[in-house]
Amino acid sequence: MVSVKFIVLLIIAGIVSYISYGLFATVPLPDIDLEEWWGPEELKLKQDTSIRPFRVNFTEPVIKDLKYRLRSLRPLPQTLKGINSEYGFNSKELDNWVKYWAEKYDFGEREKYINQFPQYKTNIQGLDIHFVRVKAKDTANKEVIPLLILHGWPGTPLEFYDAIRDLIAVSKDRDYVLEVIAPSLPGYGFSDAAIRPGLGPDKMAIIFRNLMHRLGYKKYYLQGGDFGAITASNMATFFPNEVLGYHSNAVYVHTPLIFFITLLGSIYPPMVMRADVVDRVYPLSKLLTLYLEESGYFHLQATKPDTVGVALSDSPAGLAAYMLEKISIGTRFEHKYLADGGLPMFYTKDQLLDNIMVYWITNSMTSAMRIYSETFNKRYVGLRMNDIPTPVPVCVMQTRCEVTYLPPWLIRLKYPNLLNESVVPDGGHFIAMEAPKLFARDLLEAVSTIREWRRSKGRTEL
Repeated sequence: MVSVKFIVLLIIAGIVSYISYGLFATVPLPDIDLEEWWGPEELKLKQDTSIRPFRVNFTEPVIKDLKYRLRSLRPLPQTLKGINSEYGFNSKELDNWVKYWAEKYDFGEREKYINQFPQYKTNIQGLDIHFVRVKAKDTANKEVIPLLILHGWPGTPLEFYDAIRDLIAVSKDRDYVLEVIAPSLPGYGFSDAAIRPGLGPDKMAIIFRNLMHRLGYKKYYLQGGDFGAITASNMATFFPNEVLGYHSNAVYVHTPLIFFITLLGSIYPPMVMRADVVDRVYPLSKLLTLYLEESGYFHLQATKPDTVGVALSDSPAGLAAYMLEKISIGTRFEHKYLADGGLPMFYTKDQLLDNIMVYWITNSMTSAMRIYSETFNKRYVGLRMNDIPTPVPVCVMQTRCEVTYLPPWLIRLKYPNLLNESVVPDGGHFIAMEAPKLFARDLLEAVSTIREWRRSKGRTEL
């Protein structure tokens, strides 16, 4: 029989080998196919490169069907005594949301709200990609800077709507104005889903690079959170001569070395990070408990998104419960101890239902969830994109309730030209929607900082 001592030695040897591989292996840049096709084959015969105006339309048949489903909802199981949202979204609260959606949500007014900014579609690599495109009307004596801003799951471009007005504002203190391009990720909302597997963040990065070229921009700024951050990071890695600068409110840089350093920090946290941010990571037991308690959806979506998608595609109440719970926990971890999930503190019912409506009317939740399967698999993880440094200048915004925190010196292993870290004393995963003015201000300051840095290096912009 194999001894326990031998097994322990094997485990230690495996850990040392894994860490050594991460420390010393040189990771090559993956091959890039700029024309990889994700849509129906027949579209290759006659490719449409036009940019077409688009408007959201809540049709009467869709509204009628939705209201019928909401009004026909079976009685919800009673929430357990003494439980708020620890077991999931509170049933009594969900009942209030369902009734509001069916009886008080003004479909006409909300349709106008969603259509307040110009929207378009264009076909990239076989997929119709939907995007919002907005810039200030008066740009006299100002340089117009393109900014590609990418959402994540379960988001849409709507999460940036309240920030867009500040982002495109003209200021006497800035010699530039931003033009905001906010697309829907492939498979999300009004953007087509791939018809075959493999469309991970690295492939989406190519699609969005091609979108910017279609719009006439060979150089541009990037912003991303959640899967938008992973996709934008890949863009910066693949195309460092095109990406002028990158701002992220969710900087995900996970490598064997960073994992090892984080473990070491649990012995003596000041060895890894400043005292004012130690509680964001340590004690590790608290963080790992949080991950364990709140990552069930993650595992399901990374392994069986189509099964989960059946329920979410058939029940608007189920879709709402699923999305609202994620937004609640993502905003503040402790909000699971509140019956209403803390949502009224930061969002309106209309604001959150608008986002849910996009998923419902496009029946896109299943295809959106597949991004987990396309990211956390052998192919994508094997690329080791976080082990490939990029020289793109970067500014990061780290909120208290983001799912991860990294000190600047570790971020620089991936982004040696990290110019600024904004440590936000509060705030969560959906900061652009939760605190749009704070988000916009930080992003504008980042662009200004990066522009000044580029000037100091003698580097041009557009």
